[in-house]
Amino acid sequence: MSERAFPVVFAGHVDHGKSTLVARLVLDTGGFPDGRLDELRRASERRGVPLELSFLLDAFQVERDQAVTIDASRVWFRSPQRRYEVIDAPGHREFVRHAVSAAGDARAAVLVVDAREGVSEQTRRHALLLPLLGVRDAIVVVNKMDAVDFARERFDAVAGEARTLAQRTGLELRAIVPAVARDGDGVVARGARMPWHEGPTLLEALDALPEARRDRDVPMRLPVQDVYRRDEVRIAVGTVDEGVLRAGDDVVILPSGEGSHVEELIAFPAAPERAPAGTAIGVRLRGVPFVRPGDVLADPAAVPAIAEALDVTVFWLGEERLAAGDFAQMRCGTRDTGVVVERIDARIDVATGERVAAEALERNEVYEVRLRCTEPAIVETRPASSLGRFALYRGDAIGGGGLVRAVVNRRARRSSPNVAAQRSGVDAERRAARWGHRGAVVWLTGLPSAGKSTLARELEAALFAAGWNTYVLDGDTVRTGLNGDLGFSAEDRRENVRRVGEVAGLFADSGAIAIVALVSPNAADRDAARAVVPGRFHEVYVRADRATCEARDAKGLYRRAHAGEIADFTGVTAPYEPPAAPELVVDTARRPVEDCAAELVAYVRRVAANDAAPAGAPAVSR
Repeated sequence: MSERAFPVVFAGHVDHGKSTLVARLVLDTGGFPDGRLDELRRASERRGVPLELSFLLDAFQVERDQAVTIDASRVWFRSPQRRYEVIDAPGHREFVRHAVSAAGDARAAVLVVDAREGVSEQTRRHALLLPLLGVRDAIVVVNKMDAVDFARERFDAVAGEARTLAQRTGLELRAIVPAVARDGDGVVARGARMPWHEGPTLLEALDALPEARRDRDVPMRLPVQDVYRRDEVRIAVGTVDEGVLRAGDDVVILPSGEGSHVEELIAFPAAPERAPAGTAIGVRLRGVPFVRPGDVLADPAAVPAIAEALDVTVFWLGEERLAAGDFAQMRCGTRDTGVVVERIDARIDVATGERVAAEALERNEVYEVRLRCTEPAIVETRPASSLGRFALYRGDAIGGGGLVRAVVNRRARRSSPNVAAQRSGVDAERRAARWGHRGAVVWLTGLPSAGKSTLARELEAALFAAGWNTYVLDGDTVRTGLNGDLGFSAEDRRENVRRVGEVAGLFADSGAIAIVALVSPNAADRDAARAVVPGRFHEVYVRADRATCEARDAKGLYRRAHAGEIADFTGVTAPYEPPAAPELVVDTARRPVEDCAAELVAYVRRVAANDAAPAGAPAVSR
């Protein structure tokens, strides 16, 4: 197994010598190939420009022409203590988005400050952004000391500015180092021109940075990247994010909560007994548990949070604004989860640290936001974990990223402290073997008269004819018995959906296909039903416009609602929230019911059969 490099981001204002410092550090530790410096010197002579060490890093011609770093460069070097990955982040205001992307991988930061100018506005921006991105440990390098005649008084003044900045932003300063990056003073060698400095060189300060405690005293986490099949054996593969995974360990599979046991760790050329953080590994679990990409294998003694909503810090990079109510895709670990911006709490002024009111997320700004998840998200509130950081996508383009600050689970279940759920003596695998399929909830939602009940009956008949165990929970039927005590107030509608979701979850646990035909107009209530059976909930949007639904209105409910005889009727006097990211959309206004039913049957057979692809695949119709 290869040694995991310690990632450090170098940041600072443009022209403060950051790239030159990185190049000198890597050059003086033997990190560049032999002859690279001579090659660059000859190229500079041919072009008639002076040699700049930063050219060793800058990959783009525009960077060499303008002597400014645009994209983040990554280089590696080794000290006597450990191997480093150096991330050279851009300092120019125009390229801040690249600096943020680079800092997201770092465990520590080096802030470079020009001895003449001292702490600049861009330095203050970086110092505020780094803690927001989970980087706390920092070293400040006061560069270009030759330009101030190596004056200790000037170094002390700039060091004072740096300490004040760190106290205000939350950075923990591990060292402040005077240096001349161009000549190498204070970088790897101490040099003779600053005898008054008794502290470490930059390399010594880097070696003194504490290791992140990813391999010990933290619970094991393995986000699943893929699942391979070898004959009848399923192998979950991924990279151990934290802790240590060992053959023989008990694990829990999230978000399903199913427990399992590690039978074998699989790697080439030999199977190891343990896999520490950073190890890419295959895992063979006992039996044939249902694992899919995006799941997390975790230590059963300390599981990560499964969130309905999240309070997050977001750095927005997208060209288009993101406003309350907008939908985005969140990638956290290896899991993609749909999220809706529930509210925008504040914009963080990265120059002052002040919280400012905001109506939408604008490019290159930092915000505190609440996101509502359309399905359970597996997260941590520790930035060191990959489950504590995320990226946001709009379509195929990345829109931003951020950190999880808090988990919000508002719909806590109420029960007596004197009761405890009992596990069935028949596990899911035996039930699946009996019925030929896995338990699931197929939740049909849409306007009244969109065709939900018709499609539910067609699906039930087709699956039953194939020998599947299935049952329909229809909105009208449940209100004649189970929910006969409920009216149609907002609270009663919410309770109606909650009860049906719980019952459907019991059906799914029994190995049955629970088919729910329910208007369920509020997205948050459907999300709560999804949380009852995470990974086995399939939201089907039965789409039809109101005119089509009114034309089908066999019960005359729309007519009565328009006449004022029915209050709060969905689609007329009460709102309906269409699903933001359903597993399937069937458009009954544009297609014959037979075609819609056939598509629905094919989808359910594909995702619930014993040999099915993992649930949660993208919708097959839009």
